[in-house]
Amino acid sequence: MAEGAGRGNVSGLNKYKLVFLGEQAVGKTSIITRFMYDTFDNNYQATIGIDFLSKTMYLEDRTVRLQLWDTAGQERFRSLIPSYIRDSSAAVVVYDITNRASFLNTTKWIEDVRAERGSDVIIALVGNKTDLADRRQVSVEEGEQKAKENEIMFIETSAKAGFNIKALFRKLASALPGLENQQTTGDSQMVDIQLNAAPQDTKEKANKCAC
Repeated sequence: MAEGAGRGNVSGLNKYKLVFLGEQAVGKTSIITRFMYDTFDNNYQATIGIDFLSKTMYLEDRTVRLQLWDTAGQERFRSLIPSYIRDSSAAVVVYDITNRASFLNTTKWIEDVRAERGSDVIIALVGNKTDLADRRQVSVEEGEQKAKENEIMFIETSAKAGFNIKALFRKLASALPGLENQQTTGDSQMVDIQLNAAPQDTKEKANKCAC
């Protein structure tokens, strides 16, 4: 399947908004960066406000555009988040498996999504940083149990190692409205990367790794 060849105009594509939520430094930006560019930056940069990227995903018999909204985890930006959740198709709630507090706080993020979208949204609970398994504070079973209790998806990832990143987006794509029965195999093509900065898009550098 040739990338971008003969695909035609993508302006009329179905667009799906995926919003990434979670505490600061759990790896939301790193997950998106790994998916978009297959790279990882060891220098942690805190997201200030909202970052926005889009990626066109070519499936077997259709093409969709995923709009990825990366939100800040700091408390001072919490008031911005509901407006970005409001029209989302999916919410990805991320925690750090080496930080138990970040896992416990996923409850409030899930509640925020439910408050804005009710049951009319896909939610995925993502335990990131499996490459730091020797520092694990949250078991796989705990993540699975929380997902089961909230009737949402669950997966563990490592943005640093690239583990399960494509699998995460395949799971999300397969559950999007109109794509429930769509096969999203490893042969799916993902190209046409665009970078768009939302009004609050700036970066604040720090020395902590957000793997």
